[in-house]
Amino acid sequence: MNTEQAIQRWNLYAERYTANYDEQGDIHRVVLLNPTIFALLEEINGKHVLDAGCGEGYLSRLLVKKGARVTAVDFSQKMLDIAKERTPQKDAIQFLQGNCEKLAFLADEQFDCIVSNMVLQDLEDYQAALCEMYRLLKPTSTFIFSILHPCFVTPNSGWMRHVELDQQYWKVQRYFYEGVYQQLDAEPPIILYHRTLTSYVQAIRQAGFMIETIVEPKPSEEMLEKYPQFKEDLHCADFIVFKLRK
Repeated sequence: MNTEQAIQRWNLYAERYTANYDEQGDIHRVVLLNPTIFALLEEINGKHVLDAGCGEGYLSRLLVKKGARVTAVDFSQKMLDIAKERTPQKDAIQFLQGNCEKLAFLADEQFDCIVSNMVLQDLEDYQAALCEMYRLLKPTSTFIFSILHPCFVTPNSGWMRHVELDQQYWKVQRYFYEGVYQQLDAEPPIILYHRTLTSYVQAIRQAGFMIETIVEPKPSEEMLEKYPQFKEDLHCADFIVFKLRK
């Protein structure tokens, strides 16, 4: 699957994927990703922030509430249409269509911070996207991105039940495979690109970034009280979040 095919797929399924989003996104973003991302963010009041791969725009709207001036890009026009419909103040966010692998229409070093939430795993050329983020950031500024954890969410991974022992465990297979695969438990099926953790770290360093922080989100006690089904996320990490500095 190439980038053009990925764009067509997201346009086709945009409404279905975002049907259960509220102002905080979906439940995994509420419990795991949002708390991590906002804990890593530095002061953004009055700062120019890029939401790279904004989807239906929930994170852009949260960033605006924090006082940021937000530019949001996504390669799916349908996602952008949904984002604009869900944004009450139409002039609060500049929504632009663009592939994060090549954002030539954006000038160098114009952003104080870039956030990319669950995007790089959807891109064919993630190395090019990392280089673009580096180009767009002002010196010493930060890039925060989240992805599915490449060590645990692999082709053919998933929960398994050992009936005799009455135990559930997470199966990991084909970790060293790098390429496109279909996530088996999703409907409609999600197409992703798997890479090893080594490949991500090497690409980060080759782009010029310094890794400042890595977080493997787990649910807080407060979140577990509200969403007890996330106790299984104490067994292994679904996501990994990087904070990089230019």
